[in-house]
Amino acid sequence: MFKRIPGTKDILPDEIGRWQRIEEAARDVFALYNYSEVRFPLIEDIALFNRSLGGSAEIVQKQMFVIKNASDTYALRPEGTASVARAYIENNLDKNKGLVKLYYSGPMFRLERPQKGRLRQFHHLGCEVIGSLSPMVDVEVISLADALLKSFGVRGYLIELNSLGCAEDKNGFMHFLRGSLKPHLRELCQECNERFDRNPLRILDCKNPSCRGAVSKMLQPGGGFLCSSCAAHAEEVRRGLDSLNIAYKANPYLVRGLDYYTGTVFEIKHEGLGAQDAIGAGGRYDDLIRELGGPEVGAVGFAFGMERLLLVAGENHAGGQQRGLAYLITLGDAAGKEGLKILNALRAAGIPSDTDYADKSLKGAMRKANDAGADRVLILGDDELKKQVITLRDMRTSQQREVPLEDLIKELRKGIR
Repeated sequence: MFKRIPGTKDILPDEIGRWQRIEEAARDVFALYNYSEVRFPLIEDIALFNRSLGGSAEIVQKQMFVIKNASDTYALRPEGTASVARAYIENNLDKNKGLVKLYYSGPMFRLERPQKGRLRQFHHLGCEVIGSLSPMVDVEVISLADALLKSFGVRGYLIELNSLGCAEDKNGFMHFLRGSLKPHLRELCQECNERFDRNPLRILDCKNPSCRGAVSKMLQPGGGFLCSSCAAHAEEVRRGLDSLNIAYKANPYLVRGLDYYTGTVFEIKHEGLGAQDAIGAGGRYDDLIRELGGPEVGAVGFAFGMERLLLVAGENHAGGQQRGLAYLITLGDAAGKEGLKILNALRAAGIPSDTDYADKSLKGAMRKANDAGADRVLILGDDELKKQVITLRDMRTSQQREVPLEDLIKELRKGIR
């Protein structure tokens, strides 16, 4: 009798309903934020992961499923970001789409010891936004993760937040870590001694008490390793999350195990999962697209582990949502900050909505709204802010009028197709 391979799982009819409810709820929430689904191959050229994840990453060193034939070497995908980046470049999405907002789901593969919520074939639900350096995109992505968890019925989770800074900041921090930790190598576990040469940042993530003790001696919160530009970006992200009342905890020890991360990083944890308590994680990777041969564009994303979500999700999940995209155009810094709150309120009310973070002219932004297939356009500038109104334009009739901000959701619900 044949049995399934250790670290894999059969998803049987009595539990498939929970998977489907999460997938349906996720599609609804992604639609509210105007993300499009992408699907990519299970196998990729192994060089893609060696280049993007970094040769020092534990996934590359120990965990990839490798497939060889006479002339080629492939790998089963261990994560989704590298494949999305490759698809973005190969299909010239930067030339066709501008700001690209994608989501995906499906199986991933890592050769590691199976344990609770961690399998050799597991499933990710994730998203990537490519084409913007704006800290408000970081805020949108984290607020999207928060909205997804709420729609899945997950409660009691904690969002932890940090910034690794740019490549120069990161290299400076690693140099500091090597110098500070070298006298304490005997206190570190064997794995962290290996990490010391490959990637000392990963030592900060070790759960071993002696390793954590060694780190705490030399690293204090707010160590000041960020350049002024990266520090300002991190502050804007925190302000944006505060304005949306999204709770988070600053964690100066938070790092990601993949080399492509720079700038904002975050992890979402749940105590119900035990020692391996991460439901999902993500962050910025502003250098990756260029390093893989594409344009120099900012990018940020995250992924949830589906198996871990199912361990902490409620039994009932969100149902279908209304359609009819509302596209917000903000003119000026004050309007941009208020627009963040408006978008959050519209999505919370079940109204699909989006904006362009590129600070285009009104004419350019209207073209983007039309390209996005928006039914209604919302225009908010300094004059509208003073009067506490917003200009509502019907893209089907080209008619527009001013609507009090407090009545916006009611007015938009009237016109949903």
